[in-house]
Amino acid sequence: MLGAMFTQSPVILGPMAGGVSTPELVAAVSEAGGFAFLPSGYLSATEFATQWARTHELTGAPFGANLFVPGAQRAQGVREYAERLVPDALEYGIALGEARFEDDEYAAKLELLIAQRAPVVSFTFGLPTDGDVRRLHAAGSTVVATVTTQGEAAAAAKIGVDVLVAQGIEAGGHRGGFDPGQTTGMGLLALIGAITTTLELPVIAAGGIMRPADVSAVRTAGAVAAQCGTAFLRCPEAGTKQTHRNALAKGNRDTTVTKAFTGRAARALTNTFIAKHDRHAPTAYPQVHHLTKPLRTAAAEADDPERLHLWAGQGYRLGKEEPAAEVLRYLTSGQ
Repeated sequence: MLGAMFTQSPVILGPMAGGVSTPELVAAVSEAGGFAFLPSGYLSATEFATQWARTHELTGAPFGANLFVPGAQRAQGVREYAERLVPDALEYGIALGEARFEDDEYAAKLELLIAQRAPVVSFTFGLPTDGDVRRLHAAGSTVVATVTTQGEAAAAAKIGVDVLVAQGIEAGGHRGGFDPGQTTGMGLLALIGAITTTLELPVIAAGGIMRPADVSAVRTAGAVAAQCGTAFLRCPEAGTKQTHRNALAKGNRDTTVTKAFTGRAARALTNTFIAKHDRHAPTAYPQVHHLTKPLRTAAAEADDPERLHLWAGQGYRLGKEEPAAEVLRYLTSGQ
């Protein structure tokens, strides 16, 4: 089962939900010899099924899927936060979204992947049940869990997952661990060492990997492969918003971990919205995500980087505006 993930390349395209990891991007990496994950986050089960089928039309190579594991409902502080955001929404002449809780149609997506006998299924924001792990194994799927601590890795091993993605604090986008409010964490190399000294599961490294030397470093530290996201953000096949692309290209912003946009910790380029609202943002995902979605959509349409979620890892300045196959070729050039 693991062979599908490491066919020709030690570099894996991580799942970037929200429209960034398009079927075209997943197919391009797969066709170039890498392994790629198609994200299901924020899509309905029907929309995800369409993207799954579309990716299969574009490539005959194997690829995986990623699921968001639903968390516990947390609503404290959401109403107060919404009141703080009203002036931002009024500047665009829009209303904020409904701060609702939902499970991202997790069960329906899981059933789809079992029926499709997906070669690899990864989980973010938590773990599947041990029963679901057994069902995926029966369907021939390799099961991957995203972890950010040694304790999370041990819990994943206990339920029988096959592979761990160790996500260091350097990573862009959402923290993939179990705690939605986790704004700090271990650096990637230290995390790899902590996990590999106590567990025998294969570890994929994620977080700040932008150069061939980074790929070599995580493999020397004990990882079997490197999972990259930020490195592919500026590829033409990616669905990255133009405002986001421009901010990445300028390279004049630092990154920070914030809950301001979604109610869940995520690394982004700093901007006015984060500076103004981060300290008031509650840990309430996906309610805050739905609350701010119209605001973020309006910011993208207005080419306003100050209110847009500019997800990026710490090494984003090293990113290249090149086709995905070229980025993959660069990342693996030192291997």
